Amino acid sequence: IIACPCALGLATPMSIMVATGRGATQGVLFRDAAAIEHFCQIDTLIVDKTGTLTEGKPVLQQVIAAGDFNPDKILQLAASLDQGSEHPLASAIVAGALQRQLKLGIAEGFESISGMGVTGVVSGQRLALGNAVLMAQMQVPVSALAEDAEAQRHQSGASVVYLSTDGKLAGFISVSDPIKSTTLPALLELNKQGIHVVMATGDGVTTARIIGDRLGIKEVYGDVNPADKLALVERFQVQGHFVGMAGDGINDAPALAKADVGIAMGTGTDVAMNSAQVTLVKGDLSAIIRARALSVVTVANMRQNLTFALIYNALGIPLAAGVLYPLTGLLLSPMVAALAMSLSSVSVVANALRLRRKNLS
Repeated sequence: IIACPCALGLATPMSIMVATGRGATQGVLFRDAAAIEHFCQIDTLIVDKTGTLTEGKPVLQQVIAAGDFNPDKILQLAASLDQGSEHPLASAIVAGALQRQLKLGIAEGFESISGMGVTGVVSGQRLALGNAVLMAQMQVPVSALAEDAEAQRHQSGASVVYLSTDGKLAGFISVSDPIKSTTLPALLELNKQGIHVVMATGDGVTTARIIGDRLGIKEVYGDVNPADKLALVERFQVQGHFVGMAGDGINDAPALAKADVGIAMGTGTDVAMNSAQVTLVKGDLSAIIRARALSVVTVANMRQNLTFALIYNALGIPLAAGVLYPLTGLLLSPMVAALAMSLSSVSVVANALRLRRKNLS
């Protein structure tokens, strides 16, 4: 009876079960036990920008035309093409066009190119809408508007999206996305805890650096596609770092799946959440602080439970075997052994339940 490993069997599952419930009350959903155990080991956190550091609700700022193109026509074509996209920037462009009461056309042959933009045909015109990398791939020079685009980025950290029609640059649209109020305090706390934060975004390098400077992120990568983010995760892992990846979009899915701990924003896409081991329900980076604190206390709680269960068995089995009988005549009766076994299990459960009251701030 005394050798029953009930307490040992409950030591880890009870801590994980209580921690999972506590995490849910804090807006953190863990997919499995490994995610809880590994979260506290993260020493490098790679973050996406749009929807992760920012609100993910961009607003249209300005439309700059090239040559004889009309700004409203540029916005109309871009919005018509972007109706088929789920990207936050696309939503801002479509909303801006509807606000100006522009009539949108139907896009044919729509194609989304991860990390670059979208292409398709609207009103018989072959359109490409995206960043400078996409324009270069389409062999459309953007140098004529480079200064204007740079000014937009420097003024407000806006994202710039270029539009080409039939292989000719039509203009660009600038879209700004406010930084979440909780982002800076969360990043400061992560830095204080010794976690190296890296930003990787599909936005231009200039925009990425401006946002990085505002948030105190020293290592910043712009114009990155999904393969680049994946390679960045792998590079840090090869260097011996334990990598967390936080993102919300389809572009982040490969990196989320590859990271030691993938962290998806609950406000993002289903693909991102399915690829990650942890979901932050409100898409708030401050939840990472709470998740890490919960991981730390949970791992400590599991160790306490395992230590107690091992000590119980290490002491109880020799006593039940009669090791003290030659000296004291002491023997454990089956009733006492059964009671001791039950109390050991109760103590492990009680210790695990303490996680419900732990301060995670």
